[in-house]
Amino acid sequence: MATTIPVPIQFSLPEGWVSVNPDEINTPEAAFVALHPGSRGGGFTPNITITGELRDAEVPLNQIAAESVDRLRRGAHEVKLGRTTEGGTAENPVYTQAVRVQVDLGGQPQYLVQYQVFMVFVDTAEPDRRAVLQVVLTSKLDQFPQVIDDFQAFIDSIRPE
Repeated sequence: MATTIPVPIQFSLPEGWVSVNPDEINTPEAAFVALHPGSRGGGFTPNITITGELRDAEVPLNQIAAESVDRLRRGAHEVKLGRTTEGGTAENPVYTQAVRVQVDLGGQPQYLVQYQVFMVFVDTAEPDRRAVLQVVLTSKLDQFPQVIDDFQAFIDSIRPE
């Protein structure tokens, strides 16, 4: 069963993307999944997922991001961390990282790229707790240039409700 995120948000899905039920595509850990059917190719459809959890305020975003990479390592042949950046504000920091992953697609090893964005929303009722959203674009390397601008527009549209 698809999970929920710990903070209500609103966003705009760019044209050409279609939201799907996470359970229907076997991603029950996600609260939201969108596919870009127009970029489908080579047995893979680019996708955007949103997951989220409540974390203590003293846990840094780079540690949460490292945990994400560790989870990828459990199911991939190879995981390589690329560029990372920190941004946002002191109250609502943002951490991004690019990750290249080698997995089996259709019985063949393939490289996928993930652009992971970690966003913090402070719990106003309990300031020592915060909601951390993980928003991820996953695509094949050759699909990435076609979908990264849409992903950035999607990230820019995310707001607390």
